[in-house]
Parts: sequence; structure tokens; C-alpha cells
Amino acid sequence: MKNKLLIIGASGHGKVCADIAIKMNKWESINFLDDNEKIKELMGLEVIGKSTEAFKYINNYDIFVAIGNNEIREKIQNKLETLNANIPTLIHSSSLIGQQVELGTGTVIMAGVVINCCTRIANGCIINTGVTIDHDNVIEDYVHISPGVHLAGTVKVGKSSWLCIGSVVSNNISIISNCTIGAGAVVVKDIKEVGVYVGVPARRV
Repeated sequence: MKNKLLIIGASGHGKVCADIAIKMNKWESINFLDDNEKIKELMGLEVIGKSTEAFKYINNYDIFVAIGNNEIREKIQNKLETLNANIPTLIHSSSLIGQQVELGTGTVIMAGVVINCCTRIANGCIINTGVTIDHDNVIEDYVHISPGVHLAGTVKVGKSSWLCIGSVVSNNISIISNCTIGAGAVVVKDIKEVGVYVGVPARRV
């Protein structure tokens, strides 16, 4: 761990990640990288360059990728990993995390999240505000779980899937990679085909 943090992405998601990092009180300074040259600062934190310039800061900064898009976040984080960047995990102080929970690098756990015991959350995931994840879940790389989503016990969410706001997944369910579960959808059986699923119960559209 280094004493300075660089956040890639000066957007709304970047703001929330910066707020969590500030509350963690682990870094003496925090800055952003963003490709929009019009953004000079965010939350009083300076934007010091473009995302493509991250390699220049690897020796002096921890680097966190705060990009909401799963595919772009994965691409940037993978490149940083090949350059041996130090990529932290951000955890909001109000979250509740049980015993034997594994959290991967580049994952953010936001305010009000509850993760019960024996769950594994992989790299580059977004576990958004007020999410609950019960026991023995497996959340694979670069999944985005939006605010207010609830996962029951023994759920598996495949890589790069997106669970939209307020969706619910029943227990013992497996969701294939690269799926989108629509806002408010309720998943009550395994999802084995890639696509967008909406409704109660969730159906592919």
C-alpha cells in the first residue's frame, strides 16, 4: 500500500469511490484521472491527467478504477495488473462483512452493504449502496450489483453480469456471465442463457 491514491474516472461513480476512500483515512492524498479535459477537480480533489497516463503514477500511487461499465473497467484494471500496479479494495465504514468473506482487488463495497459469511467476491466488482448478499455466494470478476439488490444464500453470479437496481435473486440460483437483470426483477430459477431478464418472475427479453 502506498500513501497516495489515484482514482481513474471522475464521474458520479468516481465521486462515491473517492468519498469511501476519504472515509477509510488510509491515504495522505487522493487524485483523479479522467479523459474529459473539462473536468479539473471533483469533490475538491484535483484531476491530474488522463486515464491513459496511469502508468506514469504506478510507482507512487495506489490506483483504483472507478468506471461503471464492466467491460471498460475490466480492460483498464487488467492492463494495470500487467504493469504490477497496486490496486486496493475500497470498503465503506458502514458496511457489515461477515467471517470468511473474500474480497478481490479493485472491488468497492459501498454504504449500507451487508455481506454474510463464507461469500467470495472476485476482482473489480461494484457492490453498490444498500446491497445484501447472504451466505455462500460467489460473485465473479467485474460484476456490478446495483443499489438495493438482494441476493439470498448460495447464489452464483457470473463474470461481468449486471444486476440492476432493486432486483432480487432467490436462494441456490446461478446466473450465467454477461447477463443483465433488469430493475426490480425477481430471479427464481437458474439463468443459463445470456440476455436481458426483466419482470416477476424474471424472463428473457
